[in-house]
Formats: sequence, C-alpha cells, structure tokens
Amino acid sequence: MEENNSGMLYLVATPVGNLEDISFRAIKTLQEVDLVAAEDTRHTLKLLNHYNIKKPLISYFEHNKRQRGEEITKELLEGKNIALVTDAGTPGISDPGEDLVKLAVENNITVTLIPGCTASIIALVLSGLSCGKFCFEGFLSHEKKLRKKALEALHSERRTIIFYVSPHRVLDVLNDIIMILGNRRAALCRELTKMHEEIIRGSLSEIVEVLSNKEKIKGEMVLVVEGSEENVESDNSHLLNLTIQEHMDYYLGNRLNQKDAMKKVALDRGISKREVYSYLHNKKETD
Repeated sequence: MEENNSGMLYLVATPVGNLEDISFRAIKTLQEVDLVAAEDTRHTLKLLNHYNIKKPLISYFEHNKRQRGEEITKELLEGKNIALVTDAGTPGISDPGEDLVKLAVENNITVTLIPGCTASIIALVLSGLSCGKFCFEGFLSHEKKLRKKALEALHSERRTIIFYVSPHRVLDVLNDIIMILGNRRAALCRELTKMHEEIIRGSLSEIVEVLSNKEKIKGEMVLVVEGSEENVESDNSHLLNLTIQEHMDYYLGNRLNQKDAMKKVALDRGISKREVYSYLHNKKETD
C-alpha cells in the first residue's frame, strides 16, 4: 500500500445531551485539529464555545456529503488534521460519517475514533431488556410499505432490537411494530442525559397509550424492543380464545386501522383476510 503524507481524520463522539458527557481526549483533539466538520455548525459551535475552543467549522451532512466529502478528502490529503462530529453521539452511526470514512480509507488516509456517547447503547442499558445480544436497525423507512417489509424481516429476530425514531413518526412506527412483531415489551427513551430524560417502559401498546395522552411529542427517541422468544410468541395466544370480532376489537383498540387489524387477525389465526372479512360481514348482517 502506497504511503502518503496526509493528515488524520478524527471521528469525535460528542454528548447526546448533557455537555459534560465528553472525554478529555475529545476536547484535546478538538483543540488540536485544523478543522472541524459538523452535521450542524450552529449546534457544534455551542459545544466548542462551552469549552472555549476556537476552530474553523464546515458543514458535512446528508445533503452535501458528496461534494463536501471530496473537499474534506482533498484537505486531508494536503496534510490537514480534521475532526468529524455529529450533532449528538458517535459519527458514522445512522449518519453520513460512514461515507466519509469510506472515502478516507479509499484514499489511504488514517482514520481514528475518539470514543464516547452513543444513544443506542445508553437506551439499551436503561431499557431493562436483555443486553447480552442485540441488533441495531437505526431509522426505519419513511415509506410505510418499506417500513413494514423491514419489520417483517425482523419477525423471528431473537436479539433485542434497537430503533431510532423521530417524534413526528413515532406513533406510526409503534403501530406498525405491534401489527407485525406483536405487542412485545419495549422501552422508549427520549431526551437521554438531559434534564427531562424519560424512559417509558411496558408493552408497545402501553407506550402508545402514554404518548397518545401527551399534548406534544418532542425529542429524538430510541426504541428498544425485546426479541422474538417463546414468551413473545405466546403473547397473542390468548387472543385465539376470542371471537373474531373481539380479536378485531383488540387490534382496533391498539390504534390499528380496519385493514391492518384484519390482516393481523388473519395472521394470528392462520386464515385468509377474505375469511375474516366474510365473518365480520356476515355477523354485521345478522346483528
């Protein structure tokens, strides 16, 4: 491998909320690099000002990553040392830092990580669920069809599952998970490490109920869901003792729409949606 005289790319983990959750090494690195590339320069400036660090700032985020990534790579190849930070947590986790690392590796530029906070691990540990084995799914697709497809692939996943969730989609995501994975135990973690940190633990439907009673849902969230185990599979077994109408009412009460509730009833009972529809239609006519 051909050596070059390039600078070094430092991935610097920053606090997910509380500004005091930063390492001495991270502060020292930010003080010593030539340039800081940030997801949101305004947000990072608050962190730098808090520690009296004066450094040139440039933006690097999803919508400018191609052009800016090439610019940063050029600066690195010219010998500059550059720190990459995200708004909160570790760069490269569900953000375009991953792309910059690939560019650096392709150009034989040394990359190192200054470790620190990661919201997913904080939430996992606080969830009260199994931490021994877990998988990280990040953000699910904005498109309902793609989101459901991704969840269907996780139906038999036995490890604890971690998702990142935005506040304006959280109820839609929770309802899709209930429909496809079942009403599992979970924990929704928001405002982690901040003054108003909140961990909502319970079944997914209980979390939906708590959020539905909030006037406004704020803050980026981490959702931790238990994996598929024998007790999870049996969670819906009691529903088979209900009539199909009662079974439907159960899912409608968990905020599923008519179509999705019908699909879930059919899946639980191992029958077709047409059979569920026929039963409900015939019952309506005889009532």
